Amino acid sequence: MKNLPHPIQYQGSKRNLAPLILPYFPKKVKRLVEPFSGTAAISIAAAARNISQVFWINDLNKPLIELLQLIVEHPEDIADAYTKIWYEQHHDSIEHYYHIREQFNRTQDPKFFLYLLARCVKGSVRYNSEGLFNQSPDKRRKGTCPETMRRNIVGMSRLLQGKCYFSSLDYQSLFHQIDRDDVVYMDPPYQGVCGDRDSRYYAGIVFPEFVNALAELNNKHIVFLISYDGRKGAKTYGETLPESLQLKKIELEAGRSTQATLLGREEITIESLYLSSALLCQSSQPSTIAYIKPKGEQFILLETYEQYPAIT
Repeated sequence: MKNLPHPIQYQGSKRNLAPLILPYFPKKVKRLVEPFSGTAAISIAAAARNISQVFWINDLNKPLIELLQLIVEHPEDIADAYTKIWYEQHHDSIEHYYHIREQFNRTQDPKFFLYLLARCVKGSVRYNSEGLFNQSPDKRRKGTCPETMRRNIVGMSRLLQGKCYFSSLDYQSLFHQIDRDDVVYMDPPYQGVCGDRDSRYYAGIVFPEFVNALAELNNKHIVFLISYDGRKGAKTYGETLPESLQLKKIELEAGRSTQATLLGREEITIESLYLSSALLCQSSQPSTIAYIKPKGEQFILLETYEQYPAIT
């Protein structure tokens, strides 16, 4: 899974956690739906494992969805555009970045967005109160080299071309269109921790409304999985989803942050994965909850949990 093509290095992407998340999916999925797709890391991984051959990739961030669609459907065009923008930066790369950022905020052209995502600090998206991209450039590097970017773009296209439907709907509108045979994977913003607005996200969600929408999915017996809250050391983030939803909570070890390592702290990041009751009902085989160390190290059992049905 490490060598999967990912053109966009996006902070918060589930790229590294995908090998831990996918085992909880049904073995075969008629259509995988990502309402909060981000860079579609789970869809990429699911396509590589032949878990699904049809994907609905959605995010309210329209330029991001348009960029993903270009990558999948017109890989050479977007690779050529990135190469041109990248090579134009060498006279004054910092000034060039700000010039491209201004053009993107004015036009919302996804070709400019790819360069910004490749060059911004830590791949970390930031928006101001007006919804304009305002992250600074990483002054230590000039972004992914064009040859590597092209390989990743072409690789992602080969996995997903002809299999995807793209949209930029709000999640509630999308929920109304989900079919009983769909499997829905969600990685929404942690609204409730950040207040009314979080600069990391193009748009947030209101926690009570999200909980009500999940209850409706339960009523329709929709299979879904949610990455939502978590903890790092003694600090927690994200509101725990309520017991009334009858979800099974799994804790996945995401590893030790680089910053914690540099400071000599033993802070392991744990991310939660919630499984819907419709998913749990697909099998009655019991299983224990295990963690997997980052970088493919052996399974270790950190705590004792109540058993839950294995997903087959």
